Amino acid sequence: MLSAACEAAAFFLTEVGIMKKINIRTSHPYDVVIERGAVSKCGELIAEVTSSRKAVIVTDDTVGGLYGETVLASLRNSGFECDIFTFPHGEQSKCLSNLGDIFDFLCKCNITRSDILIALGGGVVGDITGFAAASFLRGIDFVQIPTTLLAQVDSSVGGKTAVNIKGGKNLVGAFKQPSLVICDSDTLKTLPRETLAEGMGECIKYGMIRDEKLFELMESHTLDTIDEIMDDMVYSCVDIKRSVVENDEFDKGERMLLNFGHTLGHALEAWHNYTDYAHGYGVAAGMCMITDILAPDLSDRLKKCCEAYELPTGTDIPMSELLPFCKIDKKNEAKNINYIVCREIGKGEIVKVPFDEFCRLMEGK
Repeated sequence: MLSAACEAAAFFLTEVGIMKKINIRTSHPYDVVIERGAVSKCGELIAEVTSSRKAVIVTDDTVGGLYGETVLASLRNSGFECDIFTFPHGEQSKCLSNLGDIFDFLCKCNITRSDILIALGGGVVGDITGFAAASFLRGIDFVQIPTTLLAQVDSSVGGKTAVNIKGGKNLVGAFKQPSLVICDSDTLKTLPRETLAEGMGECIKYGMIRDEKLFELMESHTLDTIDEIMDDMVYSCVDIKRSVVENDEFDKGERMLLNFGHTLGHALEAWHNYTDYAHGYGVAAGMCMITDILAPDLSDRLKKCCEAYELPTGTDIPMSELLPFCKIDKKNEAKNINYIVCREIGKGEIVKVPFDEFCRLMEGK
């Protein structure tokens, strides 16, 4: 049992004015800053975590058009020499060929190990930029500026980076903790409605696996009113992820809890060939599907919460067509699969079974 002093050191949470800060104490500790308007002062925040004054921003053609000039101006005002690499938005850009283009751009900009990359965008941007940072020159620092709800509460925190290959989603990657994460809730106001909804899939997941009060808070709102609790919700979700990642940085045990809904969710994404089916939609549908089968007493409550945020609660695709994609799930071990179930709200559990047994469970046999 940790003493109060040790707990305070491990769970360093501060609020300065309207800024909230969470310290992630992994092998490479860093802060997550949550503050409206933080994008416009990102240069001074980034200057505090690096001695370099040379940076490359990696973004997509949607986010770059919205915030690229703001971030460039802030960095240059803080003394940074800065270039920007932009690629087409969408999951299809999270690929090896685009990664190679990023490497070529970094060479063209004469980036050294002492310089820094900045991921400006959603999960695709953060994942591929993080992997580039982990790989280029065998590792350089990077900062996350997530501009989607899903990226703010999930993919920007914890150090998982990856690209997709034909064999599956996120199968090639590395663990690479950022030097800083800057979450500005104002960026969420420019999101399409369906993209905001997608992020709620991950938020609901956190309530289901760890925090019934957070789940109840989300139950009391809808997609139209969520901005009223946005900063508190983002803070709670990041803090849950912090506690899990600090205990299991490299995904060997407890961190698998964060994959609630993902086993079937990733299968749904793969079935759609990673087009026209968003990750958060897959998470929501996957949570509802496995809960419907294994914890039916919670099913109606979970579905109502997902429906309030315009998320899917299932699929018409036959389970027999989804299960082959589950065979390449990253949580698999030999012939076994680890899946996540919540039999009570706020209490997720990891279950390991032979893959054949998992298939029988999912097909109701």
